[in-house]
Amino acid sequence: MAIANSYPMGAPKSADLLLGTSTPTAGTDEKATTKNFSISAVSALSNAVSLGYTSYVSLVTQAGNDNAPTTVALLANTTGGEPVWSYASTGVYFLTFPFAFADANKVIVFVNNGSIITSQNVAWTTTNTAGQVRFQTQANSQLFKASVEIRIYA
Repeated sequence: MAIANSYPMGAPKSADLLLGTSTPTAGTDEKATTKNFSISAVSALSNAVSLGYTSYVSLVTQAGNDNAPTTVALLANTTGGEPVWSYASTGVYFLTFPFAFADANKVIVFVNNGSIITSQNVAWTTTNTAGQVRFQTQANSQLFKASVEIRIYA
């Protein structure tokens, strides 16, 4: 067994790995397993536990007819999944996560339309489709670097 304090000190990077034990799910026959965990994954879990939510934060733009919004800049995503934008009809768009929300009443969305029309509101709601948020503007091409933050509470 190595002597831990014999290794040099270093500054961790998000891709660096920590050695740890993954504990089994209670009431199962699973065994504890030793695994590597990235600093970024541990940090995201720590934030989710301390804040009580995971979040997806991005800047998006939607232009033209029949086009889904596109992510201009992904600022943060601690949800554990990559959501996908889609176009439904004029001014109506969906953001679908690859997982169901545990409780749709524990999802909150902060959104603006960016720098196109300052007087327009962007409406949002969760849908009957698991893990999906519906956005609505007055027309197409009404989002330009719109800020979107979705918080998913446990």
